[in-house]
Amino acid sequence: MLSHFLFKKIDNAQLVVFRVFYGLLVSAECYGAIATGWVRRALVEPQFTFSFIGFEWLQPLPGNGMYIYFAVMGTLGLLIALGYKYRFSALAFALLWSGVYLMQKTSYNNHYYLLMLLAYIMAFLPANRAASLDAKLYPKLRSQTMYNWIRWTIILQLFIVYTYASVAKLYADWLDFSMIEVLMAHRKDYYLIGDFLQQEWVHKIVAFFGIFFDLLIVPALLWKPTRKIAFVLAIFFHLFNSIVFQIGIFPYLSLAFTVFFFDPQTIRNIFLKTKTIVPETKIITPKTKKIILTVLGIYFLFQLVLPLRHLFFQDDVLWTEEGHRLSWRMMLRSRGGRITYKVVNTQTKDTTKINLNDYLTKKQQRRVACYPDFAWQFAQHLKKEYAKGGKDIQVFVENKVKINKRPYQEFIDPQVDLASVPWKHFAHNDWILPSPKE
Repeated sequence: MLSHFLFKKIDNAQLVVFRVFYGLLVSAECYGAIATGWVRRALVEPQFTFSFIGFEWLQPLPGNGMYIYFAVMGTLGLLIALGYKYRFSALAFALLWSGVYLMQKTSYNNHYYLLMLLAYIMAFLPANRAASLDAKLYPKLRSQTMYNWIRWTIILQLFIVYTYASVAKLYADWLDFSMIEVLMAHRKDYYLIGDFLQQEWVHKIVAFFGIFFDLLIVPALLWKPTRKIAFVLAIFFHLFNSIVFQIGIFPYLSLAFTVFFFDPQTIRNIFLKTKTIVPETKIITPKTKKIILTVLGIYFLFQLVLPLRHLFFQDDVLWTEEGHRLSWRMMLRSRGGRITYKVVNTQTKDTTKINLNDYLTKKQQRRVACYPDFAWQFAQHLKKEYAKGGKDIQVFVENKVKINKRPYQEFIDPQVDLASVPWKHFAHNDWILPSPKE
């Protein structure tokens, strides 16, 4: 029976050890963002920030505020690892990370979204019941067990992420290896491995390995006969991603997740001082059983449906980008673009051609030229600026976009006043021109 399976008590060593890894890694991510200049480039220097549409009220703190913001998040990560005031620390980190995630999307990454989901999941799990300062300060809190649904919540979340990532790769530009060629072309100057990454046979291996790794890694880790082989492959895969694509903590966070697939006693023997065997206990159904099952059911239904929303939009998501984010469509395309903005005063007929250097960083300019929501948001910003004094303003763009190795094609209808049309979250925006036929 599903209820018996989910609510039996099991050893909590996996969750406790993962808490330490998770806390240390998010702390490294936040302090590293300051040290590497990411905070300065993404949140301090830009005079205009592209937030998620609908969250324009979330803006970077002035002055040195964002450095303090990230320092606080880094400190919360250390408190999570130590298990001190865990509930507060984990929830505070989740809220602060959500804020910085939603206030800027110029540096959007699917992994940032995964970390946001994980942060909330961890905030509500009893990860501080052992090997924590909370357990030391409050002995009544101590426990060596947890409900089985906790482990399977993490595993199911990973299964969804990896499976959707695998299926998304089954499209022409990945299967003919041209997308891999584009990805690797940007890394030809890498020391020692740059020339190696340009080899066609390497591209083929990367393409097929990416598809099958994402599809099979969770089942292979779950099945004991293939677990050790899968773990070795996971180490290779994630270290390769770390070295080649330089995506921060996330390859290491992915490796940390593997503790949930190994026998709890093995994890306890390796990482924890307590070597005692913790047997599975009898089923203890909590009073909150219905609430837990309802919340989990709604959450995972949302996780299953949200990545599929692009199927209900007109045209190809690869071209329109509508429904791309929050869908585990990772490393699937490279976009390039050219764009010019014209601001027209309808009363005087005066036309002003916009110099993007006056408003945006180089990275922001690349996003505006390639992505429809960026182009639309900047048009709204220009209208506000030029409409001061009651002027009636229109904003038109001339925009061409290329995807992967394909030629540039006209992307946004140049006849549409981009400042006057609303943004549609759940339907196709008609001012995006149809995708070119092959």
